[in-house]
Amino acid sequence: MRHARRRVVRRVTRLAAIGGLLLGGAMVTQAAMASGTPPVSAAAPGSAGGTGSTGAALVARLGTARTAGDWIGADGRAVVAVTDGAAAREVRRAGAEARPVAHSMNELRSATAALRAAPRVPGTAWAVDYRANRVVVRADRTLSAGDWSRLTGVAERSGGVVRMERMRGTFTTRLNGALSIGSAGGRCSAGFNVTDGRSDFILTAGHCGPAGSVWFADGQGGRRLGTTVDSAFPGDDFSLVRYAGGTAGAGADIVAVGGGKGVRINGAADPAVGQRVFRSGSTSGLHEGRVTALDATVNYPEGTVTGLVETTVCAEPGDSGGPLFSEGVALGVTSGGSGDCATGGTTFFEPVTRALSALGVRLAAPARNAGDPGGGSSSPAPSAGASGASAPGAASPGSSAPVTGARGGTLLARLTDTRTVGPGLLVVAGSLLALVATRYIRAERDRTAYRRHYSATWG
Repeated sequence: MRHARRRVVRRVTRLAAIGGLLLGGAMVTQAAMASGTPPVSAAAPGSAGGTGSTGAALVARLGTARTAGDWIGADGRAVVAVTDGAAAREVRRAGAEARPVAHSMNELRSATAALRAAPRVPGTAWAVDYRANRVVVRADRTLSAGDWSRLTGVAERSGGVVRMERMRGTFTTRLNGALSIGSAGGRCSAGFNVTDGRSDFILTAGHCGPAGSVWFADGQGGRRLGTTVDSAFPGDDFSLVRYAGGTAGAGADIVAVGGGKGVRINGAADPAVGQRVFRSGSTSGLHEGRVTALDATVNYPEGTVTGLVETTVCAEPGDSGGPLFSEGVALGVTSGGSGDCATGGTTFFEPVTRALSALGVRLAAPARNAGDPGGGSSSPAPSAGASGASAPGAASPGSSAPVTGARGGTLLARLTDTRTVGPGLLVVAGSLLALVATRYIRAERDRTAYRRHYSATWG
């Protein structure tokens, strides 16, 4: 009986070891294929696998008279605001959620046009809130009673489409004029590295400085970074800073997020309402929030900027121009807002796709030779705003690809990293050891049995 049990145990062990060999081989093959084809596609906005593009496509097909915008719901599904039952049925057939509303996009746009036609009032901002089916007008604490009364009159004439809100903070651009880090006009944050095929540039906010502004990589003005060659503000809010050496150097496709970490940027896209987003800046570092509205208008004291992305991400002076991204996709550069990162606030961003199109540039690819910045660039691609993060070395929120070619850490950490072939090799090695051990134990027991038999026979 004992001999039978031992035989069963050995057989089960051998089968488990063979299964381990097959599993380990499959793990190694899968890891090798994954490492050979890294994810670099600029997916549609939204982390829910293109839900933003689904809603946008439905809105485009149904038209602005039957819809009133789209957004990403809490469950990750695309939600489309519709004004009639037939449109609702078509939205549901496409797999999205239909939300019946009272006002079409045509009515909402008519209300925003009336606001734009009114005299400009600094300290105000408005955007279409798709989920509330209203145009929301916000006024900061600098707005006078008379201006508030005039805006209220415009809202009342809209037929209930416009909602007025008072805010405690002040709408300002996020330039810090008290510090000399950056350009002569104040401190900003670098956004994304871009190129026109001949030279490399930093894409940042337009209000940071006009064309001709000289930028430095330190506070003492000892390392000249580049010069602003194109700038748009107000109206838009973006500018180009040409590198003094002509090239961005190594890590051109990475934005820093602080703590020595960075995020590889794989492409550019338009954000979707409800999308989770991240922002990095030289003052406050990395913060996250949600997109709350598109095509927002802000009346800064310096001028009016339109077509902005409204978010719940906080920002502070010095964060201007910093990158907005999600899932490794560039979305915008920081323009301005209200509040701070202690109490929260509203921040607006220039859409990166609009800036790239207007400036005739594209996102920069990584340098071919990481050891040679090329052309004597004075700084190794300060492509984001987080202080002390000029040499990112690990992935961070929003990243869809590793930011460096080699993975560091201890040998054990590398072997157990699920992104490598290490775990599969460990399974294969363990299975081989099990097979060898069972074979050795069986052979040793056979030799012992033979010796006993020999001794009993020959005494």
